[in-house]
Amino acid sequence: MKHDFDLLVIGAGSGGIATARRAAEYGTRVGIAEFDRLGGTCVNRGCVPKKLMVYASHFPDVFEESQGYGWSPVKSNLDWEKMITAVNNEVSRLNGIYQRMLDNSKVEVLQGYGKFVDSHTIIVGDASGGQSQRQVTADKVLIAVGGKPVRPNILGIEHAITSDDIFHLKEQPKRIVILGGGYIGCEFACILNGLGSEVTQVIRGDKILRGFDEDIRSEIQQSMINHGIRILNNIELIAIDKTSEGVKVTVKGSGDTEETVVADAVSLAAVGRKPNTQNLGLENTKVQHRDGAILVDEYSRTHEENIYAVGDCTDRINLTPVAINEGRALADTVFGGKSRIMSYANVPTAIFTTPEAATVGLTEAEAREKYGDAVKIYRSRFRPMYYTLAGKDEKTLMKLIVDSNTDKILGAHMVGNSAAEIIQGVAIAVKMGATKADFDATVGIHPTSAEEFVTMR
Repeated sequence: MKHDFDLLVIGAGSGGIATARRAAEYGTRVGIAEFDRLGGTCVNRGCVPKKLMVYASHFPDVFEESQGYGWSPVKSNLDWEKMITAVNNEVSRLNGIYQRMLDNSKVEVLQGYGKFVDSHTIIVGDASGGQSQRQVTADKVLIAVGGKPVRPNILGIEHAITSDDIFHLKEQPKRIVILGGGYIGCEFACILNGLGSEVTQVIRGDKILRGFDEDIRSEIQQSMINHGIRILNNIELIAIDKTSEGVKVTVKGSGDTEETVVADAVSLAAVGRKPNTQNLGLENTKVQHRDGAILVDEYSRTHEENIYAVGDCTDRINLTPVAINEGRALADTVFGGKSRIMSYANVPTAIFTTPEAATVGLTEAEAREKYGDAVKIYRSRFRPMYYTLAGKDEKTLMKLIVDSNTDKILGAHMVGNSAAEIIQGVAIAVKMGATKADFDATVGIHPTSAEEFVTMR
């Protein structure tokens, strides 16, 4: 039977587009179904617009710090609407670039939701099933539908916006309550604080950023507090109510201590994301999932032999570059005759808080669980040169985790300016199996913060 496509991709985010374009390079007839703008979460509601807002949030500090270098005081006000418009214009520009890339790759874009009729047949169209329905068949199908924000079971949660919505607020919230201590919540807390909003962050645990190295968690949390972000921790109950004053958030901690915080009409819910796999018609296939996450093997194959899945909908490592790598590996294997799999060891990542952090490899806790007393820690905490004339007591933290039996670097972590840029380079060495001796033998670039990684003793 001849199908309409050799490969149909459901979801035109980072993983889906990467797979489609790589498969097309091998002469594959590819279609890609998407109901929203091209680029997925990263381009439209995540990495790109967030990082642009991070840049915007840094200028007040730069204005202040410049005075230590002889510049006269700067008086400047944020035009929120202008900033948001500029950010969304850039997103639109990127949407156009993705469309041109798919056109140049001869990938056909099908506008609408994709839903399985059976393992080879997909209906693409309006979510309700009532408009612009198109039924297509494909030899192979890739599910790359990403994730979506979780709305927790909190009384009055309908009065909260999600992390997706922050990019479309018409006015800057002067007071905002952020629910959640994951990296998304922490990043937005720092962004809005830098832009001048009064920020209160509510977390259920003792510290932010669960799952990251303890030193990173402590360093960032204290720095956020030092920069004026109020963190309410160990919160057990939360309730939200809309009042004439704004959005009222009532929290209860241990010992039944209760506190109420009033925000400016909005409260940002940032308590995680989950796979966006509802209403895909998976029940019409053999595809299996757990808590919405599609189950796949090392080659991204589902339990249905012709259906694959990559990216956040599989809930492995939910990062844009991981989804891209998974997709390209899949295309190379299935359509290019170059069998390969994605390696999930030593995947670097960054947290764009203020200060930012980045990490690769094992945390100290993970290393000690695996290697026990053989783990040796090298740690350095210092004030970077930039802040000496600025008269600020900002600190940079660097940490190496080493297996003393082999001298191999197990993990590298950093909090401070340009942490992501620095750890990206360090990650290459860690991925290659570098030892502490290799780091020690490397000549540092002076004067930089990065040289500390090769001079720690």
